[in-house]
Amino acid sequence: MIPSSELILNPDGSIYHLNLLPDHISDTILTVGDPARVAQVSRHFDSVEFEGSHREFVTHVGYYRGKRLTVLSTGMGTDNIDIVMNELDALVNIDFMARTVRPAEERLSLRIIRLGTSGSLQADVPIGSMLATEHAVGLDSLMQFYPLMETGLETEIATELQQTLALPFAPYVVRGSDLLREQLGAGMIMGNTLTCPGFYGPQGRRLRLDLRQPDYIARLQNFRHQSAEGEFRLSNFEMETAGYYALGRLLGHEVLSLNAIVANRATGEFAENAAAVVDAMIEQTLQRL
Repeated sequence: MIPSSELILNPDGSIYHLNLLPDHISDTILTVGDPARVAQVSRHFDSVEFEGSHREFVTHVGYYRGKRLTVLSTGMGTDNIDIVMNELDALVNIDFMARTVRPAEERLSLRIIRLGTSGSLQADVPIGSMLATEHAVGLDSLMQFYPLMETGLETEIATELQQTLALPFAPYVVRGSDLLREQLGAGMIMGNTLTCPGFYGPQGRRLRLDLRQPDYIARLQNFRHQSAEGEFRLSNFEMETAGYYALGRLLGHEVLSLNAIVANRATGEFAENAAAVVDAMIEQTLQRL
């Protein structure tokens, strides 16, 4: 049995942070960072059967063209993604009454699609575009605590990027769901996303504080790794995708990050109407599910 200190349930039997019961989620889950964006997605539903909220985690469950969907806000950062992914998995793969992991043949694989905003690192990834993440690169420390297995290519990229950025640790690199990317990413830019543990310094922004590496953004923009699969470069950055991809691999879920590009760090531009870019991505994704 999993002790009550590890699998924490609320008095109504719901999972601790998300405050959800197993019946409250579907097998396809759309995630957004901003709690206000949940309604921006669910307003397209034909009907909504459940609404719940706890802290920054807002959940709507409903139907779109006959398909049952869940929309969930996560807040920002891979620390929150650690909570979200583990608790979503618990809802489908742990028996709360017995406090035991379900047998392998009974475990479910969720389809989790992140709908988020992102900043471009490259001039040819313009604001207003949509990008589907192939590989995610994590600069955060989350995978120091889990036994993530990386492919040879992923390890090569991580080692080379560590040297390029003069980091005291190796980043982690994870490929997302090919299945979901083929279904939802048609017509989008295919890119590799850097997940940063902050919005300012870790993404090379300077207000009053200087950066330890003044040429940090240039190092990211110019990073290239050559392999038999072609050239790898970093296309954009945000704060969650690598956590999603790594935990998705570890837990056996299909995960894809879709990014509305609202800033371009190469050109210094920010979208005049970022909400319209996000709306277009939401509508396109729903139509393709």
